[in-house]
Amino acid sequence: MLVAAAVCPCPPLLVPQVAAGAAAELDAARDACADALGVLAAARPDLLVVLGPAGPEGEGPYPQGARGSFAGFGVDLEVSLGAAPAGDAAGGGGTAAGDAPERVLPPSLAVASWLLDRTGWAYAPVAGLGVGEESAAARCAEEGRRLAGRADRVALLVMGDGSACRTLKAPGYLDERAEGFDADAARALGAADTAALLATDEELARALKVSGRAPWQVLAGAADGAGLGGQLLYEDAPYGVGYFVAAWS
Repeated sequence: MLVAAAVCPCPPLLVPQVAAGAAAELDAARDACADALGVLAAARPDLLVVLGPAGPEGEGPYPQGARGSFAGFGVDLEVSLGAAPAGDAAGGGGTAAGDAPERVLPPSLAVASWLLDRTGWAYAPVAGLGVGEESAAARCAEEGRRLAGRADRVALLVMGDGSACRTLKAPGYLDERAEGFDADAARALGAADTAALLATDEELARALKVSGRAPWQVLAGAADGAGLGGQLLYEDAPYGVGYFVAAWS
């Protein structure tokens, strides 16, 4: 059963080493993420599932200790999804002869791993899930219900951004629909409104380059019937991209 959830944005710029001289611009977002993770810890979960946009070929499960890197963003920094399992000195599961090569965490889960390490997560085992950004709402909701049934007390760390079309310099250029979309998303996330999240217009989300739509709908499925309340801790659109932090408990 889902007992708590934290929603956080997933830009690599959230990691100060990646942001470099602009790191201070997202200090408020980092602090809000830390507060949201504190809600997860206070819920005393038996399992924390970290999920976010999969990116190319990243869909599917990732085990505790899976490795990620920010080398693709020009920074020599590696992270792991929670502590490596006992007996795994390599910190990533390693590979034995004949095993499939270890999959590297998608950027969203790498950012989540950095957040967990920053806050010293040691409260429950961790599992990861890359969510296909084209996944339909019904599939997302079903995946959420499956996740909620994985343990008696499940917590979710849900990574994803809003629209990328809030300004002329945004990654998706300016789209007049973006501000309204983000306002609706912020309201739904802050109110733990699962029905509103599941009703999100998938075509519009795709047009506005919203990476969080599918992960948020997985959260909505997991929270169905859990009776959780929500609180919006942060809302802004630096760099023309909608970023939200929310805590459900």
